Amino acid sequence: MQEIQKLRSGVNIDDYIEKVKPIIEAVRREGDEAVIRFTKEFDGVELEQLKVSEEEFDEAYDAVDDSLIDALEVARENIHRFHYVTAVEREMRVEFGDCVMGKVYTPIEKVGAYIPGGRASYPSTALMIGVPAKIAGVERLVACTPPDKDGRINPLTLVALDIAGFDEVYKAGGAQAIAAMAYGTETIEKVYKIVGPGNIYVTAAKLLVAKDIAIDMPAGPSEILVIADETANAEFIAYDCLAQLEHDPMAVAVVITTSREIAERVKEEVSSTGEFENFAVLVVKDLAEAFEIANEFAPEHLSIAVKNPEDWLGKIKNAGSVFLGNFSPVAAGDYASGTNHVLPTAGYAKMYGGLSVESFMKHLTFQMLSEGTMKRIGDAIIKIAEAEGLKWHAESVRKRLEKI
Repeated sequence: MQEIQKLRSGVNIDDYIEKVKPIIEAVRREGDEAVIRFTKEFDGVELEQLKVSEEEFDEAYDAVDDSLIDALEVARENIHRFHYVTAVEREMRVEFGDCVMGKVYTPIEKVGAYIPGGRASYPSTALMIGVPAKIAGVERLVACTPPDKDGRINPLTLVALDIAGFDEVYKAGGAQAIAAMAYGTETIEKVYKIVGPGNIYVTAAKLLVAKDIAIDMPAGPSEILVIADETANAEFIAYDCLAQLEHDPMAVAVVITTSREIAERVKEEVSSTGEFENFAVLVVKDLAEAFEIANEFAPEHLSIAVKNPEDWLGKIKNAGSVFLGNFSPVAAGDYASGTNHVLPTAGYAKMYGGLSVESFMKHLTFQMLSEGTMKRIGDAIIKIAEAEGLKWHAESVRKRLEKI
């Protein structure tokens, strides 16, 4: 276990929090001016305006091939289908005798999304965030994404943002984008929650502003852990590992197998494409041990390439998203199967789940008590309130009991 945990140990998030702190504070003080200054410093482009115009959206549609737009629509439809049918009921009402209680889910009104750029553009992330947010009913959904050297956003990303239903898009990346959404500027209005993946600086910035607004989860460099037996396809496993390793130099890929033959074939296949520091293959005595290690590691993506993979689903305690069987590549979940690819990394799957409709909602509880209910529980309330020294709590109940 220590061997694979070391793959994550090269990053001290506290160091990055200290690096982004002055950026956050500058944006809080100076607003747009600081965002534009840092965009020039970090992205090498001087912007005249932060907000993406309608004309830029129109130009993006002209620039993107129709077949790619069709592909985005296919992905959007599948993502919508999954998230719509798995969303919680908006109102839950229960009756205990003459006492009515319940829970009502309401959307978060203003949400900001970070859409990564830099090494690559991620139109898929726009769909993964925008679709469930709009199902939830978010009124104002905004996105920040880094511009290229010409001060423009990747056309495919813009098309995806439009298809997903975003209301506003801004040219800003890194910690300055997180600060702008968290605290507001002259152009970018403050939101109530920030979601979306990003590099280590974005993750550090999200953790820093989390004292003031909500965030979805710490979502850092990509990870995959594969559990395989002798029935697995070594080539498939190798390419799933490579697919995650290509995201980021800090990305992690781990294979745990009961088969030495599979282990050697996977290592040979991966090493033939290059050297990867954050890649490891472990051979274990049985699948029970493999799942024990996997649950402790709590990977972002967990691939189960074993005989009868669904039989093992109940053994999984900690994972962002699970891929069962040889023909369930992680790339399917990354793009178009319908589940979400905004997932907890770095072991945070022990306490967080992936992005969903519920991520864009909050709940309030309600209760309607009858005279009979008050007679039944009133004395208990009074005793507990008095034991805590809160006499007016007790009196508020006692006055009602006197009227019954």
